[in-house]
Amino acid sequence: MEFVHTPYQPGETIAAVATPPGQGGVAIIRISGKEAVAIANKVFSGDVTRYPSHTVHYGKIHDAAGKQIDDVLLVPMLGTRSYTGEDTIEIQCHGGTLITRRVLDAVLAAGARAALPGEFTFKAFINGKIDLAQAEAVQELIGAKNERALDAAEEQLQGMLSHKIEGFQKALVDTAAILEAWVDFPEEGLEFASMEEVCRHLESVKQEMQTLVETFHDGRIIHEGVALCLIGSPNVGKSSLMNALLDKDRAIVSHIPGTTRDIVEDHLRINGLHIKLIDTAGIRITEEVIEQEGIRRSKEAMSKANLILFLLDASQPIHPEERALLNTIPKEKCIVVWNKTDLPHSSLESLQGSHTVEVSAKKRQGLEKLHQAIDRVIWEKGPPSREELLITNVRHKEALVQAITACQAVIDGLRNDVSPELITMDMRHVLKSLGAIIGKDITEDILSAIFSKFCIGK
Repeated sequence: MEFVHTPYQPGETIAAVATPPGQGGVAIIRISGKEAVAIANKVFSGDVTRYPSHTVHYGKIHDAAGKQIDDVLLVPMLGTRSYTGEDTIEIQCHGGTLITRRVLDAVLAAGARAALPGEFTFKAFINGKIDLAQAEAVQELIGAKNERALDAAEEQLQGMLSHKIEGFQKALVDTAAILEAWVDFPEEGLEFASMEEVCRHLESVKQEMQTLVETFHDGRIIHEGVALCLIGSPNVGKSSLMNALLDKDRAIVSHIPGTTRDIVEDHLRINGLHIKLIDTAGIRITEEVIEQEGIRRSKEAMSKANLILFLLDASQPIHPEERALLNTIPKEKCIVVWNKTDLPHSSLESLQGSHTVEVSAKKRQGLEKLHQAIDRVIWEKGPPSREELLITNVRHKEALVQAITACQAVIDGLRNDVSPELITMDMRHVLKSLGAIIGKDITEDILSAIFSKFCIGK
């Protein structure tokens, strides 16, 4: 992997623009490493070596030839009192793209190396300022799409998940020691706890880990949002419903069937949740090549969606093609939407096992009931409370699942008189899987995969 240093050089001085690209009032250039102060001193008009930590200083940045680049504010954050755990300098300059680039170039010319994605946070991890779960929370905090996702990331950054994992580890360490003693001193007849007591304790911890894993469904929805796909035959009003939900004319609406030939996407919030809304081509049998491709893409979008709104025309009977398509969609992720209820229609057919809502996209009627139905289907057991700790990261979930599987293997081994050596190997795997979540027993390729997803400057 490109990111990880081979080997990592502690204190190596890096620099990058820490603010988003583009025009703005202020931009920040961050420098971190053992030469951060010396490098800043080469480009700043004042004597940076004499500045106390966490003070603000006005001055000018100049290039190697002595030419002034910009008027700036400089903030030193020294030693362990910085984000990275080593000397850090932040330069606040004017936020134009060109001026920011020139200030960074001056810093790089003075001896800093351009930072890789996530390298400042990687330094914070390596220097013990944060553990790996907290480091990942930094990126989730930046990418949060709603208030609840922001809260979940903040809780993880503050160490709530780390404390939970450490609690599991502490609860299992004594048991691991007992098992190791049984292996190392079998002739001593050591009896720290009965076999059944050990199994009950392991079952209890395993259940707590399983409870945490089960929060992943809700946590992932909060973190990533929901892909909601509009599916149905041509001219049932999918585009009209999309425009109604978005409260703007996003998709072309026409009485001519087959108007939508490709996927149309937009985003909205429903009850604080981020929704990616996907309008698709009407699904029907056709010989038209372009429409066939649109239908293929519709079915692909349908298979990947978290939730499907299957539209039916309330003024028309259900066609056999519609019924056949509806039968292919999992009921747990489908809401049948009877549209065009403003038109004359007979009593609507009851579709067993399906969530149903009646709306008129044209008249903007029934949308609140549709919002409520979407909320009910998304949250299988009701929305999580704000106090609940949630797993939002796939890597964390997979590590917990591995720990649970290994824990069950220990329990089965104890109850089935498996060789003690094999049982202790499984027990070590439990602890290793838990440690991987917070950065213990972690491999360099995993570190690369995690930090390479960060933005440069963080």
